[in-house]
Amino acid sequence: MYDPTRLAALVAVAEAGSITRAADRLGYTPPALSQQLAKLEREAGAALLVRHHRGTRLTEAGEVLVARARRVLDELEQARHELARLTGLSGGVLRLGTFPTAGVHLLPPALSAFRRAHPDVELSVADYDPPAGVAAVAAGEVDLALTHAYHPGEGAAVPASVGLEPVLVEELVLVTAPGHALSSASSRLPLEQLAGQPLISMAPHHPARREVEALLAEAGATPALLVPTPGYAVVCALASAGLGVAVVPEMVARTAVTPVGVRPLEAGRLRRTISVAFRPDEVAPAAEAFRALLHGAFGRARQTPVRERPSR
Repeated sequence: MYDPTRLAALVAVAEAGSITRAADRLGYTPPALSQQLAKLEREAGAALLVRHHRGTRLTEAGEVLVARARRVLDELEQARHELARLTGLSGGVLRLGTFPTAGVHLLPPALSAFRRAHPDVELSVADYDPPAGVAAVAAGEVDLALTHAYHPGEGAAVPASVGLEPVLVEELVLVTAPGHALSSASSRLPLEQLAGQPLISMAPHHPARREVEALLAEAGATPALLVPTPGYAVVCALASAGLGVAVVPEMVARTAVTPVGVRPLEAGRLRRTISVAFRPDEVAPAAEAFRALLHGAFGRARQTPVRERPSR
């Protein structure tokens, strides 16, 4: 059985007229390509190429094998297209919903990998502030949506037609102005040490964070500045300017556009789970492939789909 990769190498040399030019075309080094061709000659039991000062030419055995190899490679390519059509990944549309943090930091690398694997699928992306993306999935506006929930927190009601599959859990961390005393150490900060600190708050206008900020209030943090909309870039900029301290997802803190001090909080108390919302009763090949890709990209995911509180 001939290796298709080696057959493709022989065809490339026949078309390019030299091992060097064929190696450039295939992304090999010339010695590596020569090794592939030597293995193919051993498989064939005959010399396939004759080297000369201007490059290479096929032997009679090489011409026979190249003719057959082209047919084999054409059949394999046709099979790839037919299988893609069977799985729905040749053509079609994948509609995605996201929220700002995921749209900037999580979605682009995943979409790039999906595009490389399935270049014929048309992609569209829409912004939804959680939990609006879940409603968009339920309504059929998008196929998948990235959403999030905070702990502590009850989470928004999820329609019975929608499943939630966690893909990433991240801690909430403290952000301060650079050089702030609280961010000068790298050890975890007990929440009680936030007592008396001016807190840049997003409650009560950000329902998902109400329980988080209630816990901070219990620890003694004093709401000093209210940001009614959940704009983490603005929150980090205000903290950077020394207008207070804030508690934000780690991903937000590490990618802030303004300089901030960052310190982890005591383990396990505050976190955010990013999930993908989908319709489990509708098997869309492109959506299934993208969900699998998300799990491969963000390895801290749980593998079992879960449902949050069903809507009543």
